[in-house]
Amino acid sequence: MVIKTKLVERQFLFPFIFITTLFALWGFANDITNPMVAGFQTIMELSAAKASLIQFAFYGGYATMAIPAALFARKYSYKSGIMLGLALYAVGALLFIPAAARQSFTFFCLSLYILTFGLAFLETTANPFVLSLGSKETSTRRLNLAQAFNPMGSLAGMAVASMVVLPSLLSDTHRDAAGQLFFSELPEAQKAVERVHDLAVIRDAYVALGIFVLLVLVVIGLTKMPKTSMSTAPKARTKDTLSRLWKNVAYREGVAAQVFYVAAQIMVWTFIIQYADNLGMNKATAQKYNIIAMALFLCFRFVATFLMKYVNSRKLLAVFGMLAGLFTIGTIAFVGMAGLICLVAISAFMSLMFPTIYGIALEGVKPEDSTLGAAFLVMAIVGGALLPPLQGSIIDLKVVAGHPAVNVSFVLPLICFVIVSAYGWRRHKRFKTGKE
Repeated sequence: MVIKTKLVERQFLFPFIFITTLFALWGFANDITNPMVAGFQTIMELSAAKASLIQFAFYGGYATMAIPAALFARKYSYKSGIMLGLALYAVGALLFIPAAARQSFTFFCLSLYILTFGLAFLETTANPFVLSLGSKETSTRRLNLAQAFNPMGSLAGMAVASMVVLPSLLSDTHRDAAGQLFFSELPEAQKAVERVHDLAVIRDAYVALGIFVLLVLVVIGLTKMPKTSMSTAPKARTKDTLSRLWKNVAYREGVAAQVFYVAAQIMVWTFIIQYADNLGMNKATAQKYNIIAMALFLCFRFVATFLMKYVNSRKLLAVFGMLAGLFTIGTIAFVGMAGLICLVAISAFMSLMFPTIYGIALEGVKPEDSTLGAAFLVMAIVGGALLPPLQGSIIDLKVVAGHPAVNVSFVLPLICFVIVSAYGWRRHKRFKTGKE
């Protein structure tokens, strides 16, 4: 008789549902911020490279705080880590008030940097906690299901950006017959008035988010969480944990693969607007294509979770990496709507990558090492800080070898998808031979 292993055991069902709702919070923050790169580029009259420092600040916060978050959670509890994360999240969002008052791009970047301190705490704690809510055999599927709440939050963030923030930006209304912006050519007095208005629009969206996060913080504080293998695992010396993690090849390569995956994800989603802008679309219209991409991402997250019942997660990762790469080639090669459609389609095959790399990497990690192990995988999100400015620099060239530079810039995500696919095939090959 075959006994089916439950995805989530009954005693863990409520905390699983409750914690997975938090995944929507960092999804919202990620995807209300992505279109702000194009917004700040126009409002503050920045180059694409400098505007993409928004992403450097946003994802740099993960690199700074992931390890401290893990050490905090190890010393105290996952609940304490979540609460501190929500507090930092709210502080960063509310700092948009003085940032808008001073009209300082640096201050906005600093606010997002602090906001992502909170996200680092949330992700470092919530991801391994979900993995621990049941059997090891179903852990990767369980995390894929929980991560489905992330794109739900992302869709909400995109909806707010496309329906509330971007259409309200006066700076984006000045276009010629070809659809090209000429805000920078307006009289200085008019630009100053519109800049104040547009920064207030962006500020208000983040302030509302900060207030909502404070309410969630209160609810979490009043909720009792159960003990799991994560919370009851024996305390290990940090030095011993680091040594075991370094010797774990699947984990070590998983961290590297995660760096490149996150870099690809952020480049694909951030520069959809610039890609569409090159076709003469305004930002609000271009953002709708971002929403379609995220809807595909969400739908295929469930498809991938279902497929994992029949196909090994390592093999599925490799196949999805190859398909993402093929559509990226289309994004580079085709100029016009065909290229934009390929760019949107990439999201379908990115859908399983983050949680699957995460689950594979942590599969052989001991429970006492899981919190710090999770921290390095969250720290890998720094990939989203490193490559977008480089892609922005390519876009600023306008034309490369007679081809639109925005198309050529997607060579960077293509390289990333090749690396992700290679990680999946390598792990699958070793799994088939019984070496892991």
